[in-house]
Amino acid sequence: MSLRLSVYQNIPKPTPETPLVEVSVAALRPTQWCVGYAEVWARQVDFSSDSRQTRLDYLRKKPVPMVRNAAGSLWMVDRHHRLRSLLGIDPEATTWGYVIAEVDDQNPTAAISYLQTQGWLYLYDSRGQGPRHPSELPGSLLTLEDDPYRSLVWKLKQEGLIKPQAHIPYHEFRWAAWLRQRPLPPFSSRQLEPALAPARRLVCSESARNMAGWKGKTA
Repeated sequence: MSLRLSVYQNIPKPTPETPLVEVSVAALRPTQWCVGYAEVWARQVDFSSDSRQTRLDYLRKKPVPMVRNAAGSLWMVDRHHRLRSLLGIDPEATTWGYVIAEVDDQNPTAAISYLQTQGWLYLYDSRGQGPRHPSELPGSLLTLEDDPYRSLVWKLKQEGLIKPQAHIPYHEFRWAAWLRQRPLPPFSSRQLEPALAPARRLVCSESARNMAGWKGKTA
């Protein structure tokens, strides 16, 4: 699958002066089709032993960038894995976010159009098929599909083989699309092990040099 994402704008960082707002996680609208469930499950383990206030204090340090329209609807441009995991264990969860753009129109299609022009939509499904039409985007974090290749990339980042690129939208999905075009044995988000050894070699190889976050050979 060739990932044909549009030119993107970097996701703006919050500054110490950026106002944060507490919002319902369930009310946030996704801007992507899928997540890697291996990461979701791992984050749920981390969250499960914390109190609601402890989670909220942690999330203040990881605010979600949001686009808001004139009706007050909010689209999240990042943090899908973290907040999908939290919503799965606490349907009433809240988080902290900051508004990166306002769309002066109540029609949701105007916000979706703006997000698309910024390169802040990921319109490929869990099999890497797309781009799908923006109007078909899932309406809830709970309905996001599982992409095992995105799970695999998360694991490789955990191992330090890919550098984080926090403000490149869908950075990990770009790596997932790249790996989809390489020969890997069958694997799943529950069973990443069969693909890990060859995937490690691939992401460190010279053929991946042009990918953002490439580290090359590791010690």
